[in-house]
Amino acid sequence: MVSDRRLQVLRAIVTDFVDTHEPVGSKAIVERHQLGVSAATIRNDMALLEEDELIAQTHTSSGRVPTDKGYRAFVDHLAHVRPLSQAQRAAIESFLTDPADLDDLLARTVRVLTQLTGQVALVQYPSFARATVTHVQLVLLDPRRVLVILVTDTGRVSQRLALLPAAVDADDVDAVLAHVQPLVVGRGVGDAADSLAASDDSAHRTAVDVAREIVIRAIAEELDAFRQNRLVMAGAATLARREDDFRGSIHPLLEAIEEQVTLLRLMSAMDPDDNGFATSIGRENAPFGLGEASIVASEYDAAIGRARVGLMGPTRMDYPRNLAAARAVATYLTRVLEEDESR
Repeated sequence: MVSDRRLQVLRAIVTDFVDTHEPVGSKAIVERHQLGVSAATIRNDMALLEEDELIAQTHTSSGRVPTDKGYRAFVDHLAHVRPLSQAQRAAIESFLTDPADLDDLLARTVRVLTQLTGQVALVQYPSFARATVTHVQLVLLDPRRVLVILVTDTGRVSQRLALLPAAVDADDVDAVLAHVQPLVVGRGVGDAADSLAASDDSAHRTAVDVAREIVIRAIAEELDAFRQNRLVMAGAATLARREDDFRGSIHPLLEAIEEQVTLLRLMSAMDPDDNGFATSIGRENAPFGLGEASIVASEYDAAIGRARVGLMGPTRMDYPRNLAAARAVATYLTRVLEEDESR
């Protein structure tokens, strides 16, 4: 159990180390923070914090730096997150106003987050497994290409191109549409996928039958994609610019960004606190191969469930500021989705 004064000293060390990138000594704490005690008392507190493995000495006669355990204690005892400025809030509102669709909204979300924080921004798609298909449309682009359009009650619109081995005309496409519409429209994503699987018959050989099979396959693949967890990310270049902030290689982080699966698992495993914030710091991420990084996240609400907005960067990050940015963006994202649902 860390005493109140030692917690103040820890906060001072974390804050100054994040701001200056330099180890923090007792003299600097006395000069920059009004703790009402002498440098000797602070040195004693620092020695006890070091015994508790909350701070560490990088080399003899240097100041101290926070450990991963120290950052965890700092985050767990945050009294408040730093509020965003009016200009930052205005930037969020301006960036996220009037998106074309959900894909556009989430792409804008990660761009504004990385611009506000200088970290890698992550946004989970809400799961569409419980969505209902409300519309399917087939557009004949040319005799061998059909655009398949699906719309769900959550507002998601997806498009997939079906390439046909034999030419068809508009009447053929209308016949295919008449066959597939009852199989998917008005059904949940899972039920629609099952219905399509039961209807697929590879024994047919006419051009229209083959076209129907290919369209069914395209719709089934799109419905399967609806059920997949997905991430949108931006700001990977910030890792290269801040490589010195990491104690080791940034390659595992770049690989995780490229593959997504690891980050999806990690973000799903993070437990939120009473304020809806979730953090995973340094070595807590070692099971995912990301022991060099920290992730902070806040939850947003969609019609079909909750998902997370997050930031990934070095353990030496400004946690109050990044949590505030994630929360502000998540709050606005929830509002935009609620307004879209009410239309």
